[in-house]
Amino acid sequence: MKADGVELCAETFGDPADPPLLLIGNTMLTWPGGLCARLSALRRFVVRYDLRGTGRSTGAGEGAPRHTLRDLVADAAALLDALGLPRAHVAGFGVGGWIAQLLALDHPGRVTTLTLVAARPTAPGPADPDLPEHAPEVMAHFMAPPPVDWSDRASVVAFMVENARHLAGPAFDEAEARERAERIAGRTVLPDPASPDGDPGAAHRADQMAAGFAELDSGDRWRERLGGITAPTLVVHGEDDPFFPLGNGRALAAEIPGARLVTVPGMGHGLPRAAWDVIVPAILQHTSGAAAAG
Repeated sequence: MKADGVELCAETFGDPADPPLLLIGNTMLTWPGGLCARLSALRRFVVRYDLRGTGRSTGAGEGAPRHTLRDLVADAAALLDALGLPRAHVAGFGVGGWIAQLLALDHPGRVTTLTLVAARPTAPGPADPDLPEHAPEVMAHFMAPPPVDWSDRASVVAFMVENARHLAGPAFDEAEARERAERIAGRTVLPDPASPDGDPGAAHRADQMAAGFAELDSGDRWRERLGGITAPTLVVHGEDDPFFPLGNGRALAAEIPGARLVTVPGMGHGLPRAAWDVIVPAILQHTSGAAAAG
């Protein structure tokens, strides 16, 4: 659907009459379909979508991003407009947490409640001195990755499964990681090899790794503004997240007024099935108090 002048690929689950829950990740598959179905079965109208430049939204397969972080925030607000939703419960995972924080700060009337999963309060780049950085083992892997043939789907999937292994923490499930990588690879729109942006690796990296965020213009800092978030906030963080270690979630919970922190034992940087029994009830409880207003 068209939102903010771009075509965003979105998918909904459940009854539009139920309280809306906008899920923000990198692609729509950041939030697994099974998780979305569980939320919708418990009376939430769930919306997930591909960010601009990922999946099947406008700009998929291009090189360096031609948009900014604030453009992605405007896209989220415009998607709510396109769906006829004045406001919604908003949940952001990982990089989607940056968009969700800024949506709550810059468009407070659109956010009924805010949920931040595996997020941090600072933009891409070095963390603030008081925040834990990416685990050294993770950075060593990403700085010297194994070779991959981006034109070969099996090679791409194997590469992404290995990345997931480094991000998942102790509860890594290879079959689940492979299924997810296959699904994302199957939806990735590859560019024409003859075009200036003909590198299939750029498209796969954008979809599987949110690589474009490293080059994104993030604009002004917002951590110092977190005290201005008025939406009731839930912070969910894996105790074993090696990419955004738990201290990042603790900082968000401490600096957003009234925020509640839920830690998930064994969870790394992901949304594994093994954690849904914690995540789903936490989101449902959090969004129930304000459901009538949603």
